[in-house]
Amino acid sequence: MQKIQTFLWLNDQAEEAASFYTSIFKNSKILSTMPGSGGKPMGVTIDLEGREFILFNGGPMNDEWKFTGATSFFINCETQAEVDHYWEKLSEGGRTDRCGWLTDKFGVTWQIVPTALGRLLGDKDRKKAGQVMQAMLKMNKLDIAGLEQAYNQE
Repeated sequence: MQKIQTFLWLNDQAEEAASFYTSIFKNSKILSTMPGSGGKPMGVTIDLEGREFILFNGGPMNDEWKFTGATSFFINCETQAEVDHYWEKLSEGGRTDRCGWLTDKFGVTWQIVPTALGRLLGDKDRKKAGQVMQAMLKMNKLDIAGLEQAYNQE
């Protein structure tokens, strides 16, 4: 058990969310369920890529307890295929936003980011890094080829 775990309060979709998330991440599994009433679990603990999440059926959230983009899950992607996979799957039924951000159908915010972005933005040539930043600001789903093209502009 991890010392610190992520706890997500959902209305009544813990089972659905557990199935959704474990279907998207290759190295994932349902670890346990917490009994609830009416045959529906109160909570489900899942492992996604070595990180444990507790999904809890807490009932309707008021405005004070809703998810916001101020907290998000950042996914480092090595390839464009990986970016595309997570972008497509996690945005299904949700909404997309600029700079690799999306909100899934449960209201959870994710950042789908190619590792190349950090390398390009961190370049010592500030002009090139700035060109990459400007390109990124125009994108919703991040495109590695487009970022590299911006970096290589003269």
